[in-house]
Amino acid sequence: MGTKKSPLPFDKRGGVLAIRRQMFESPAHFGLSLSARCLLLLLQCHWRNEKPVDYGIREAAEKLGVDRRIAMRAFKELQTAGFIRLADESLFNSRTGSKARSWVLTWLPYRDRPPTNDWERSKSSGT
Repeated sequence: MGTKKSPLPFDKRGGVLAIRRQMFESPAHFGLSLSARCLLLLLQCHWRNEKPVDYGIREAAEKLGVDRRIAMRAFKELQTAGFIRLADESLFNSRTGSKARSWVLTWLPYRDRPPTNDWERSKSSGT
């Protein structure tokens, strides 16, 4: 027997991005720049439970349509506000290839552990 297919149309196109209302309406989220809020969604597109998200400044700047300095600032905002945590630094090597920074998204599960929700404890969260 096969699994029952969902009649919902969004399941046919590769999934859905959902954000908890508590996080969306939080002072920490509203304290972010628009670039940082958009980056939050771009990072979530790449989220997988079993590994951190590899996403670099160059790719973020291109997807956001901004200068790399603005993309760097957006990453810093998300990190300071507790939405992301650095898992692994970037690496540049002309012989073996480069690797983007790896991020843990604190509002989502990671390696079968519940989210840490560091954004709730950040200074920008209003608590």
